[in-house]
Amino acid sequence: MVGIGDKLLGYATNPDVRNRGASGGLVTAVLAAALEKGMVEGVVVLKRIDEYEAIPVITDDVQEVLASGGSMHAVPVNLAKYAVGRKIAMPGKPCDVRGVIEQAKRNGVELEDTYIVGLNCGGAMHPVVTREMLTRMYEIDPEDVVGEEIEKGKLIFKTKDGEEKAISIDELEEAGYGRRENCRYCTIKIPTNADLACGNWGVIGELAGSATFCEVMNEKGKRLLDNAIEAGFIEVQPADEKSIAIREKVNKAMLKLGDEWKGRLLTEIPDQERLTYYIEQFADCIDCGACREVCPVCTCGEESKCTMFHSLADNYKMSMYHMVRLLHLSDSCIGCGQCSDVCPVDIPVTTIFRRFADPAQKKRDYSPGMDLQRPPFLELMLK
Repeated sequence: MVGIGDKLLGYATNPDVRNRGASGGLVTAVLAAALEKGMVEGVVVLKRIDEYEAIPVITDDVQEVLASGGSMHAVPVNLAKYAVGRKIAMPGKPCDVRGVIEQAKRNGVELEDTYIVGLNCGGAMHPVVTREMLTRMYEIDPEDVVGEEIEKGKLIFKTKDGEEKAISIDELEEAGYGRRENCRYCTIKIPTNADLACGNWGVIGELAGSATFCEVMNEKGKRLLDNAIEAGFIEVQPADEKSIAIREKVNKAMLKLGDEWKGRLLTEIPDQERLTYYIEQFADCIDCGACREVCPVCTCGEESKCTMFHSLADNYKMSMYHMVRLLHLSDSCIGCGQCSDVCPVDIPVTTIFRRFADPAQKKRDYSPGMDLQRPPFLELMLK
C-alpha cells in the first residue's frame, strides 16, 4: 500500500511495455490496470501516426492501452475535453490537467470520475516547425526520425539508422525553433495538480531510462497506484534522497528558465498603449473561430458570449469576439498554446491572451487549473 505524498520509482512488470514505454512504461501500465480492474470505463491514449502526428482516442481495450506509450514532444495536443462527460483515466501534461480542472469548475467534468496521471513537461513543439528545424538545424530528413528525447537541456533525435543528434534547447530557441512560445514561459513543470505526478527527472543509476519517478498527490493517485500494484502491472520502490534532490534541482532549473522567458515575452503594456496593441495584434484575424473551438477551458458551447455579442458589422477595428474572449478568459486562460497552434494566419493568440490575463491573475494571486479550492475570480466579482 502506498501513501499520499510518497515519492517512488517504478516500472511496468511486462518487459515489452517496459521497453517500449517512456521511462519504464509505468504510466501506460497504471492506466491499463485502471481499465482492467473496472476503475474507469475508458482510457485516453494517443494513436500514433508518425513522429509528428497522433490522434487521441478513448479505448476500453486494455491491450490497446498497453500498446500505446512513448513521449511525443512534437504532438502538442491538449486532452482536457476528452474527459468531459466520461469516467476515464488519462495521461496529461500540466496544461492538460489544468484544462480538466477548469472544466470541472464549470461542471463540464466530474473530477471524482476522472483519473489523471500527470507527466512532467519541459515543453512541446509544433510539428511543422519541428520538421523545418530537423532539416535546417539537425540536417536530418524528418522521415528518418524514429524517436526523440529531452535530456540535460538538449533535444535529441534518433534516426532509423541508429544515430543520435543533440542540440541544446537554448541554441534552438535563439534560432527560432525548439519549444512552442507558450511552453517557454510556462511555469508548471511537475504536474502536482494531477493525481499522480510522473516523469524521468530524478531517475538515476541503473534505473535511468527504464523507470519512472512517481509522486502520489492525492487519494485518487493512491487508489491508482495501489490498484496497479495489486493487479501485478507495476513494481515500485521508494525513491532515495539523491533521486528526490535531483528531481527538485531539474524542476528549479526549468522554472527559472520559464521565469526568464516570461520576463521577456509577457512584459506589461502601458495603459495608453493597450488598446492599440490588441487592435494591431488581431488585425489579421479572418474570423474563423478556430481558437474558441480548441480552447480546453471553454465550456460555453453554442451559447457562448463571444459569438452572441459578435457581429461582422461592428468589426471595423477590433471585433467584439476578441474583446469578450479577452475578458472571459482573464481568469481561466492556462496558456496551453492550442489557439496559437491552430490559427491559420499565425496570430500568437496564446501570448496575447496571457499578456491580458497575467496582470489580473497576478493581482489576485490566482493560477487557473491548479485546484478546485478557489472559484474563478470573475465569477466571484459578478456574485
